This record gives sequence, C-alpha cells and structure tokens, in this order.
Amino acid sequence: MGNNTKTFVCISNYFKGSDFLINLKKLGNKVFLVTSEKLRDKPWPVTYIDEIFFMEGQDIEWNLEHLLLGVSNLMKNNKIDGVVALDDFDVEKATYLRENLRIEGMGQTTGRYFRDKLAMRMRAKSCGIANPNFCSLFNDHDINTFADSVAAPWVLKPRSEASATGIIKVSNKEDLWMHINEMGNNRFKYLVEQFRPGDVYHCDSLILEGKIIFSITSKYLSTPMEISQGGGIFRSANIPYNSEDDKAIKKVNEQVIKGFGLKHGAAHSEYIKCKDDGKIYFLETSSRVGGAHLAEMVAAASDINLWKEWAAIENALVKGLEYKLPKVRKGYAGIVLTLSKFENPDLSSFAESEVCFKVLLPHHAGLIVKCDKHERILELLDAYADRLSRDYATVVPQAKVKTLH
Repeated sequence: MGNNTKTFVCISNYFKGSDFLINLKKLGNKVFLVTSEKLRDKPWPVTYIDEIFFMEGQDIEWNLEHLLLGVSNLMKNNKIDGVVALDDFDVEKATYLRENLRIEGMGQTTGRYFRDKLAMRMRAKSCGIANPNFCSLFNDHDINTFADSVAAPWVLKPRSEASATGIIKVSNKEDLWMHINEMGNNRFKYLVEQFRPGDVYHCDSLILEGKIIFSITSKYLSTPMEISQGGGIFRSANIPYNSEDDKAIKKVNEQVIKGFGLKHGAAHSEYIKCKDDGKIYFLETSSRVGGAHLAEMVAAASDINLWKEWAAIENALVKGLEYKLPKVRKGYAGIVLTLSKFENPDLSSFAESEVCFKVLLPHHAGLIVKCDKHERILELLDAYADRLSRDYATVVPQAKVKTLH
C-alpha cells in the first residue's frame, strides 16, 4: 500500500456488500469489517478484508458501548478515515460512532431521515414534498383528529423497520385503537398514515457532494407490502427512460436527496403514483444500496455496479480525488424472486438468452433478465412469475415483530 492508504470501518449486520469491500481494498485502502458473530461462517471476501471483528448477537442485540470501545481501541494504532454502514439497520451504529469519535460523515440527526419513517414524513412535509397524510402515535387527541379527518384505510408502520416488515393495515377507527392499545409502551415506535392505492416505484441513486450523479427508476410489479401481507412473486423492472413517470419520479427524488441532506453515497428511495389523482408521493428512503438483488438488476440494465461505485466515491472523498462515473448503458432489466419449497431449486429450465443472473440462496428461486426492449422484459417476468408460482413457490407467514428497532 502507498502513502495514500486510508482506513475504513465497515459495519454490516447482514451478509452483503462484498463488491463494496472488494473494491475499497483494490483501491488501496485498509478495510476493517464489524459484523455479527452469527455471520462468522458466511463467505466474506476475506482476501480483501484486513480484519473482521464479530459482535455478540445481531442487529439491535449489539451493545453499542462495546462497539464504541472496540472501535476506539482500534483507533489507537489506526487513523480511521471513514465509517460505512452497509445495511439499513447499521445506519444508527455508524452515526453513533461518527458522533462519538468525531469522524467525518453523516451524523445522528441526518441519519434519522434515512431510518425513521416518522422523521422522513416530517422532513418531507417541511421540504414541500408530497406525502401520504400521517400522524405520530404520541398524543391521543392527535390520533383521533387524524382518524376523524383522514379517510380510511390506514396503515400502522414501525418507524424503523425495513421494507414492509411489521406493517398493519386497518379500515376503521375501532380497529386502529385496538392495535394501538395492543402495542402498549411500544406505540411511540409506530406512526399511522393513509393508505393510498397506486403503483410503487423505486429510484436507486449514487450521490456525490449532495448531487445525484446516477439514478435509475424502476417499478415494483408486485410490491413488497403485497408480498409480505399475502404472499406472491416479487418482481421489479426499470421503466422506459425519459418517460413521464421517469421524469416525475427523478424530480421528486432530487428534492428528497437534497432536502434530507445526503451528501454522498448510495440511496434507495420509494415513491407511489396514486391511482386517484395520478400524482407522485414520497414513501420512504434509505442511505444504502437496495436489497433483494436490486443492485444486480440495476447493474444488468445500466452496467453500473452500485456497491463498487459507492466504494469508489468513498475512496475519492477521503483522498481528495476526482470521481468519474463509468459509462452508463441505457438498457432494461427485471427481477423475479420467490421463496422456494426446495432448498436448492433447479432453475436450468429457465434458459432464455436474456437470463443473466440466477439467485443462489437456499430456499429462494429467482432470476434477473436483461434486454434492450422493455416489452420483452415484462413478457419474461410475467411468464417466469407464473412458472415460479406453479412449480417452486411457497408462502411463509409474516413473522410478528416482537422486538422493534
């Protein structure tokens, strides 16, 4: 390593981000990883990691004081130049370390805008960004006023869970209060908002110095909430470039990234085009690469590896270098994914030339397809969803959230 070597602490409670770790190391840096003891046997790219530290428990079970003590001891012989959270649930840990150890990067207040759905709603409202109507669960009078003035149905959402985890849909005031009372002392960890039927999109972005330097808009053909509530086949595909929806969503996405204060890195944000008025509403955002193999889908469509480029951005920032985005391909790609009744499903029958990636996780069946024609992507996803539903899929009831973030 040369004199321009920098040192990064990367945090991940889940097995992900290998391309980030690999590229960060290839760019000439020292890379430390902090992860869960439960993930010790995962195939981390150990050749590209200087040292891995394991925390007891997983996610909220981590003792943050122990984490802080461990990283502060690491700093005795290493100047830490960057702390990176690779997953949604690691954002708080990274901001906690930065605040306490005075390391450059996102602090705890800004971090809440990318983790706490109530903070997101309030920040969007203050920035003039359209939101579904919402209310915190702090005050009984406010809740009653909301229920009496905002048309049902509504959804109760955990403020800091990921995706559609723990969401409860309610259709009347009596059921709303029943669920709130069942929450007991946990009610402040939720919010209630109006359910607005519509098409849900996600915009995956790279940000440098507060500006979006790459973004791609995709549409969930089966939304995460629909799947978590009733099962089904997860599907998503990027939408036609410069279409009205593409331009409208990217415009709101720019408002979100700027208004929420994300200075650099990756972002995965979700929006809904409501059926009743045709307008784009902000749903949620995160300062990370999207999960469920959406990064591979984005790469298939655009030739942009979000994990790899995020690492290159972090490297350039701490070294004072210029970052240049690789050439972007404007193709199309889509993903179809389901839980499988087979531990290692045989997907060899999915042999069309457009298949470019197969999900190799136990008890999962999924594929990514790419093509220059958007219509062909949708045709394949529909056909594959039917086949997966018939021959592979299984439904596992959504587990009740017992411990909230």
